[in-house]
Amino acid sequence: MEEQFIAHISDSGKVQSVAEHSLNTAAAAADFSIAELRQINYLCGLLHDVGKYSSEFQRRIRGENIRVEHSICGALEAAKLEGKGTPLTLLLQLCIAGHHSGIPDCGVKNNTPDMPTLFGRLRRNPGDFGGYSSELDIERVAPEPFTALLIKDCKTTADVVEKFAFFVRYCFSCLTDADSLDTAKFCEEALPDPLRCSFERCEASLDAKLGGFKAMTELQTARSKLQEQAFARIGESSNIYLMNMPTGSGKTLASMRCALKRVLASNGRLRRIIYVIPYNSIIDQTALTFEGLFSEHTDFLRQQSSFVYEEQSELSEDSKAAFSAACENWDAGIVITTAVQFFESLYGDKRGKLRKVHNMANSVIVLDEAHLMPREYLEPCLRGIGYITKYLNSQALFLTATMPDFRSLLERCAEGGLSVTDLIDDTSDFEKFRKCRFSDLGEMSDEVLVQKASGYASSLIVVNSRRKAAELYKLCPGEKYHLSTYMTAYDRTRAIENIKAALKRLYDDYPDLSAVPSERRITVVSTSLIEAGVDLDFVAAFRELAGLDSVLQTGGRCNREGLRAPGEVFVFESPEAGRRRTEQELTKGLLAEYEDISCEAAIRAYYDRLFCIDDEKIHSKSVGRSCKSIDMIPFRTYSENFRLIDDRRTVSLAVCRDDYSRKLYDTLCATGRISSRKISKYCCTVYLDEFERLRQQGVVADHGSGVFFLTNKEYYSSELGVQFEGTDYFI
Repeated sequence: MEEQFIAHISDSGKVQSVAEHSLNTAAAAADFSIAELRQINYLCGLLHDVGKYSSEFQRRIRGENIRVEHSICGALEAAKLEGKGTPLTLLLQLCIAGHHSGIPDCGVKNNTPDMPTLFGRLRRNPGDFGGYSSELDIERVAPEPFTALLIKDCKTTADVVEKFAFFVRYCFSCLTDADSLDTAKFCEEALPDPLRCSFERCEASLDAKLGGFKAMTELQTARSKLQEQAFARIGESSNIYLMNMPTGSGKTLASMRCALKRVLASNGRLRRIIYVIPYNSIIDQTALTFEGLFSEHTDFLRQQSSFVYEEQSELSEDSKAAFSAACENWDAGIVITTAVQFFESLYGDKRGKLRKVHNMANSVIVLDEAHLMPREYLEPCLRGIGYITKYLNSQALFLTATMPDFRSLLERCAEGGLSVTDLIDDTSDFEKFRKCRFSDLGEMSDEVLVQKASGYASSLIVVNSRRKAAELYKLCPGEKYHLSTYMTAYDRTRAIENIKAALKRLYDDYPDLSAVPSERRITVVSTSLIEAGVDLDFVAAFRELAGLDSVLQTGGRCNREGLRAPGEVFVFESPEAGRRRTEQELTKGLLAEYEDISCEAAIRAYYDRLFCIDDEKIHSKSVGRSCKSIDMIPFRTYSENFRLIDDRRTVSLAVCRDDYSRKLYDTLCATGRISSRKISKYCCTVYLDEFERLRQQGVVADHGSGVFFLTNKEYYSSELGVQFEGTDYFI
């Protein structure tokens, strides 16, 4: 009887052969792929599980308790098939060897077999797996086309290294998503239904929304004219579009309409829109906007660390399963996510992150607040967007009210040959959005600052540290609110809702804002988290000296609709602030140099000077700078250190804030396990030294899970967040 080589056995006892799984995976990987890499991805799929033909693996899958490494076998076979030393062989080996544990560091040629690097693992002896040759017809792929694609438009070795790393991650994405889907389909017998998406109906809903806005004021007319400029220019073909529009000009809806127009004009070539938002804390407002517009006919996918589909009680179990599955690989028509999710997936090493990457192809990628890409990661971010738009048939739209010279930055950071289109040529209407006067108050004590702010009917104070925000809040009279990441996301959301309601009551009761009694005046003290994606409107704003983009974002929360006389935005410094950072020095100089720091010339001058001073920082995270050749790339190490927001100096601390979070804590106490995603909206952030203070006082516990809870409710205030002194009252 001929031996059966088994790849998987389902819970019901059904058997899938290695040949069937390999052919299915190869076909799907090729189907996911761009044309230039289709043969390579097909070959990856055929070779990835040839190690399962070994007698050791067959004994293991039939029940023996033995350890077997099957993934290195296909990598060894790739070298026999393709020959050693070519870029194609190295790509195949990295993808196949890492398809379970993640793309490994290459290491060096003399690594020993006990080392986890690619070259170390290639020295291992996995036994005989030659049985694959009787079932799989595997043909060699000519290496020359891939080499030509790799070196195209590369000026330096660093360029070749960067592009090779990108293609490895892309092919790994095609392989691992194909592998995961075929395995899931076999083991579960049916995959969840695909998410609904009708781009035509999305456009109709959005057009109806935009058509409902009447241009009654000068500002509203200017807003309409700017949007029409963008809608007219979006018809031009380009890799990257730049949408430079002032705060309050309707960028969110306009950018989505531009993205929809690109998709609908592509005759099916563009298949999804990925809307990337800089911070987890501001995604809710945009998500609610799109949900209100599209939810009747389109299931837009939302992926962020603080949002879990299993918790959405309004969804059926089938819908929860469909959304959760789509989060694994972004198989959806419209995806809304964070910059951290997007770029850390693009530069990941594990299948959990990289499965999404092949679905970044044939997409329109909208980067909201594009200027907020961290400077030390600017080259990898721009280079990655360049590769996606140049090689994966996608397009990108950069959206911001404070636009750096992205043309110049793309030339410095990304591969050449990218076409860039400005959607806004005529900026004469920008003047209509200058609803505030910016003034430099210089150094100011806390008491004088609070006294000045509380003289306005409503005021916003934005500072650079959470400690300062708490101190100022305690000094404020009247109706006051506080926002910082010492508070949980749960409490921040509630605080913002309360602020909106309070401002509405104030403006309804005192429409001309005269004779507002002191007890009705509203003061909000916040860290920078309020500066993007939070639509609040204050009479006056006070911003501690910061980068120009932050100062202008604070200004966007002042006299937002231009319905009052010019609002006042005051820039101040705290006496104890210490030495100024580069961004602060530049802003201070511009305040003296320009009468209006929100003008285009001031914004351009700020970024030109900043990126000149920080040129070394811009390139500091480039993997090509540290590698002399493609066979030295430390994929795993680079991914582990790629943190768009460096949280290594902080600890996430969960707090029981409602019945659901208390149930999660009870489960943790009983089992020692908890879902970090489910608890995320009940988490706040403290620095390591602050965490140690709390631990020394015995008010934090993780019960062995690694997820820490604050166990004494006297150490948390719904208004201020975490407190570092309290009384012993345990939950």
